[in-house]
Amino acid sequence: MGENMSKPSAKPFQDVAFFTPFKPYNSPSTNNPPPRPSVFSTLRRRPVAKPNDFIPLFSDCITTASSRTLEYLLFKDPEDKFHPSPETLTQIFLMTYISQSVNLNLTDTFNCTAMTPEQRILLGADWVWAVLEKSTKNPRIQIAVQVLHLSDKEGGEEDGLLPETSSESVKMAQKESSDKNMHERMVDFCSSVGKDCYALFLFFGRKNDKSNIYGVLSNNFEAAIEKCNKIDRALLENFFKGSRYLHTPSGMMQSIVSRNEGDPLTLMIKFS
Repeated sequence: MGENMSKPSAKPFQDVAFFTPFKPYNSPSTNNPPPRPSVFSTLRRRPVAKPNDFIPLFSDCITTASSRTLEYLLFKDPEDKFHPSPETLTQIFLMTYISQSVNLNLTDTFNCTAMTPEQRILLGADWVWAVLEKSTKNPRIQIAVQVLHLSDKEGGEEDGLLPETSSESVKMAQKESSDKNMHERMVDFCSSVGKDCYALFLFFGRKNDKSNIYGVLSNNFEAAIEKCNKIDRALLENFFKGSRYLHTPSGMMQSIVSRNEGDPLTLMIKFS
């Protein structure tokens, strides 16, 4: 009768220790492997950079430079007063290429070096392209380029220097290399470097097509020297007669980077 009855708690379940949040027990035998990624997830992966990713950028630069140069190469002045010189056309192509390559951030993987007047005489090249090693930035592949102009006479296209560039050092370079023409000097330069150095003769118009830019590239021009007394424009243009296929600039570069080491390679290219 005299027992004290305790009042029930207002929150009865919070006072009971065994009412804790339920945690399921994972039996080792019931563990499942993580689900395999969906095939669609692989489509969202960022592409891995490839060693030859510079080729489309190179092609873009060549297209821009060729188009710009052709504007002047094909221009006809109604009053017959404006005649861009061969040196001017070469500079237009080279400056347009360099400007576009800088805009596309191409210079870290594919470099372009313009020759000085002295280097141009001694080496026979207007500029040198180089595929650079990623780690050292040293040239892995080199392409020495010499521009040939249709309007030049055979004897007048040897040096093509402006009068104001005829300094004492230029005259010395001309004297040292007077025994060979410009084409032979460039072939000798590339041969001295090895099979990873190519000579590219760039034609701003050919005799049968004055409105386009063509090229003959080879790392084996020295074989022609052994069979002929000299290399001249007629010999270089003769390469096109036996060619059934003209490469694009990107096709040219792809052939170069995929060539087996030590193999000879000769290509005819249409740049415009």
